[in-house]
Amino acid sequence: MDLQTYLPVILFILVGVAVGVVPQLIGFVFGPNRPDVEKNSPYECGFEAFEDARMKFDVRYYLVAILFILFDLEIAFLFPWAVALRDIGAMGFWAMMVFLAILVVGFAYEWKKGALDWE
Repeated sequence: MDLQTYLPVILFILVGVAVGVVPQLIGFVFGPNRPDVEKNSPYECGFEAFEDARMKFDVRYYLVAILFILFDLEIAFLFPWAVALRDIGAMGFWAMMVFLAILVVGFAYEWKKGALDWE
């Protein structure tokens, strides 16, 4: 094995690092640096911070995020399945129906348990 085999990979890595680092360096070197009290003050959504930043979050935030990711991935699997439906035939169709049924059962369970209710 010689270096020419790995040259495209090394170039890809170098270009990727350059695309990520060079704009940041340009902004840091040539960007304005005029700090004042307003810029350096902490804020939340345009408001002054009114609680400690280290407060504990309610577990419902994390539950809703996990459920969103779970059901969002369902859609990610549906697009390639729909594109290749003619090629995969009836077996692929029914495999996806089983997958969707499992997700619907999970969704119904979460709904019944009240995980989707926000108080």
